[in-house]
Amino acid sequence: MQYLEFKINCKEDFREILIAELSEVGFDSFLETERGIDAYIEESTFDKEAYDAVIAKYQDVASIEVEEGVMEKVNWNEEWEKHYDPILVGDAVYVRASFHAPKPEIKHEILINPKMSFGTGHHATTFLMLSHQLRVDHKGKRVIDIGAGTGILAIMAHKLGASQVEAFDIDDWCVENGNENFDLNGMYDVRMGLGTVREVAPQGTFDIVLANINKNVLLDELGIYATLVKTNGNLLLSGFYTHDIADIEQKAVSVGFKMIDQKDKDNWAALIFEKI
Repeated sequence: MQYLEFKINCKEDFREILIAELSEVGFDSFLETERGIDAYIEESTFDKEAYDAVIAKYQDVASIEVEEGVMEKVNWNEEWEKHYDPILVGDAVYVRASFHAPKPEIKHEILINPKMSFGTGHHATTFLMLSHQLRVDHKGKRVIDIGAGTGILAIMAHKLGASQVEAFDIDDWCVENGNENFDLNGMYDVRMGLGTVREVAPQGTFDIVLANINKNVLLDELGIYATLVKTNGNLLLSGFYTHDIADIEQKAVSVGFKMIDQKDKDNWAALIFEKI
């Protein structure tokens, strides 16, 4: 498997924006550096036209400079170990990799070895979703994580006392990584599914539905989420910018939700809805 490597120097405020935009056009691994980000994509899936459009969009405003290269083989664990620092969400959640020292004084500790999957808590959307989860009662609840990535939100649900947790993603490497992370956190009875929400077709209803994806997918699938959330249950959404809140809220309200809370960080947003 040969990967293309793009060392992108940019203004600090645009790192997470570029990660989000490039992930939309097929890039599957990123490392934040002192000068910007390193972005990786399998050569066979590279869409040059889509990539060029993203770079052109932010070229001037983000002062982008790019150095391109090829990596024959990538030791992702080694690369993550060089660049992946643990994080704290408030004073209640500590997200770390297995090579970091534990912090037993923190109430909730989540072990994530991300490899190529999205969701370590470093990106604003994941951080915001974890923050929202802390204020929603998970005890004894049935929870599903749609587009689960590393499985971090499903793991948080388990830590918060959910009685049943389900999760799935459209990428097989996310499924593999998610199951590894579930095992690291003692969730041996939870296995991540593969596919879209339509393909997986979850059965029954849930007290809490989590979806950190992107605006277009959320708008397309919100009607399905409405059938999955119990009356008075909660839907937590992220993966979009603050200027997209109105569109997301309008669609959610049209399918039977009301918004009860919102948070934002670095121009990204996360919302909590209640099914009415």
